[in-house]
Order: sequence, then structure tokens, then C-alpha cells
Amino acid sequence: MPDLHYTIQDNAGKPVSVIVKRDKRLKKNSRWVRQADGSLLVRVPVRLNRRAIDELLTQLTRHMERAENLAARRIDRDLQQRAEEINRKHFGGGLHWLAIRWVDNMQQRLGSCSRGGPTDGHIRISARIRNWPDWVVDYVIAHELLHRRHPNHSPVYWDELKRAYPLTERAVGFIKGVGFAQGQSFEADD
Repeated sequence: MPDLHYTIQDNAGKPVSVIVKRDKRLKKNSRWVRQADGSLLVRVPVRLNRRAIDELLTQLTRHMERAENLAARRIDRDLQQRAEEINRKHFGGGLHWLAIRWVDNMQQRLGSCSRGGPTDGHIRISARIRNWPDWVVDYVIAHELLHRRHPNHSPVYWDELKRAYPLTERAVGFIKGVGFAQGQSFEADD
């Protein structure tokens, strides 16, 4: 079946493009994720009828509003400003996320970027790197921001990251060195 295209309004009244794809793997529940361009991709069970899709889109507007409210409570203003500058400088302002914040509960990972559901677009950065050199912290932020465009560590992802953030290899070396000195291995994300 062909994709369905809709336009809904967010809580600020701005139009949001929605692409609905039927997914044979889904039996009952639907899944949604915000795309890099700001549109929404909604995957629904194959047998979901149009009326149920319309109802789902109405619910999705409420889910988006709750996600934005959650993001507003979970944002670190200084880190947000830093991420916006990195986005402008290294990615031409083309990446979009809802919230970025420091967290204390990451032991192995240095950062994470969620995709889909109520925390879609939330980026978490480990507070343990807060005092590392700025260029290394900026690398971790750039690394997580780029996951908004590329969900995994594909060769395309690494090529774009190295092109956009020239200190990538140096920062990775720093991170490996710190990990070696501490007898552990750090991961930028899963």
C-alpha cells in the first residue's frame, strides 16, 4: 500500500507533515518518530483503517504537546545554547532536537540520543565529561546531534561527522586515552 500523507498542526499552530507507513511487523501498536526535516514518520499496523488513522493523528498531536512540555522541563539552557552553536557552525543549522541535558546516571556511555516515542529528540550528555576539554565535549555533542539525521554508526554517518567536525579523530583518541587510563572503555552511545 502506498504511504499516506497528512498535515497536522502542533500546539503552536505550525503545520507538521506526517507520513503514515503501513508496517507488516506491527500488530496492534503504532510507532512514530520525528524526522531530521521536522516531519513525522508514523508506522501503523497494515490492517489499521483510515478512521483509526485519523483518530491516531488526533492523539499524536496531544503526544507531541506532552513531549514538548517534557522537553521544556528537561533542558539545560547552557548546553542547549552550545548545541545550537555546534549545529550552526558544523551542520549549517540543519539538525533538530527537542532537549539536551547533562545527566549523572551514565557510567559507560558519554551521550545518547533517543528516537521515537515521547522522548524523541532528547539528547543526554554524561556529566562526568563536563570538565573535559571543550573540543572533546563539543565532539560528543556533535556526535549525538548527528544521530538525528543518521540513527546508527554507518560509514555515511562517520564520513559526515569527520567532515563536519574536523577534531573527530583527535577527540576519539582523547576519549580512548582517558578510558585506557581509567581501565575502562567509553562509548559515545549505543
